[in-house]
Amino acid sequence: MMKILSVVGARPNFMKVAPLHRAFLKREIDSRIVHTGQHYDAKMSEVFFEQLGLPQPNHYLGVGGGTHTQQTARIMLKFEEILLEENPDLVLVVGDVNSTLACALVAVKMHYPVAHVEAGLRSGDLDMPEEINRILTDRISDYLFVTEYSGLVHLAEEGVARDKTFFTGNVMIDSLLHFREKASKTSVLQDLSLHPSDYVLMTMHRPSNVDREEGLRDILEIMRRIGVHKRLVFPMHPRTRNNFERFGLMAALRQMEQLLIIEPVGYLEFLQLMQHAFAILTDSGGIQEETTFLGVPCFTFRNSTERPVTVDLGTNVLLSDLSPDSVEKAFSRLLAGEVKAGVVPPLWDGHAAERIADILLEQPILSA
Repeated sequence: MMKILSVVGARPNFMKVAPLHRAFLKREIDSRIVHTGQHYDAKMSEVFFEQLGLPQPNHYLGVGGGTHTQQTARIMLKFEEILLEENPDLVLVVGDVNSTLACALVAVKMHYPVAHVEAGLRSGDLDMPEEINRILTDRISDYLFVTEYSGLVHLAEEGVARDKTFFTGNVMIDSLLHFREKASKTSVLQDLSLHPSDYVLMTMHRPSNVDREEGLRDILEIMRRIGVHKRLVFPMHPRTRNNFERFGLMAALRQMEQLLIIEPVGYLEFLQLMQHAFAILTDSGGIQEETTFLGVPCFTFRNSTERPVTVDLGTNVLLSDLSPDSVEKAFSRLLAGEVKAGVVPPLWDGHAAERIADILLEQPILSA
């Protein structure tokens, strides 16, 4: 029986590993999960495991926060012990967080094959730590599973061998489709007194947007202007909350009548909020994909995206000029009925995890 050790570290990883774990079990693969603890509190971690039907992790490393260097180093040291204990046939990493790169590095140095799910994505912005994690993880992986066509192009340009690269679709969409009906049964809209298409959902957590007082003041002004037209629902990331408090802006935030600040919610509740929103304002990567599948207008507060298919085919609009005037103009066009039509990208059909599992069973272990 093949043994696969799957690594999760932050909550977007959980949505990607959940369908893979189900697919592995169906094929009688010994599927084991390592949670590095890169993100950890009950709202950001435990509730996601419960809702996604994941078992308790086989190993929890508890690395916590710190600088990128400190976090990566702690993960590497602790993951080495796990590999010595488990001796898996393959290490599977997903996405682009520090856990992804750290565990891939350890596995390669210890001569274990590595599979990277969500390979080939590039923003072109090396100021993003995630971009560095993506590039380096792809360079050392043995199996590269790609979600969109741009990933194939980037990997080919970087000289990755074609027999290591597989276009399999998007496991995030596997989770969305699997849990969409269950999400519809949650009471989150009623609990928050929300009506479909009558609110805007907002998430914001990237350092480039929330670590500067100027950036937070711009976000405040953007929310004020949009609040004239629609109610805003803001599940506030701990990093964002800490910075609003650090710069003394929480009082101004709470004074906005049309703004509903809530704690981070579970996956099912957030999926329900997404699919019934009038529009979504975000700086997240995964939300760009989910809104494209759901057909919900999405404004992404970033200069670039590693998921260009969400712009080329989907409902995503990049707002590289994050001034309140520019955002207000873009939102006004949406209010006037200028809705960007989108289509679902190829292979975003709910079967990506099954394709990945079959490839891992059928292909030889490349580095063995």
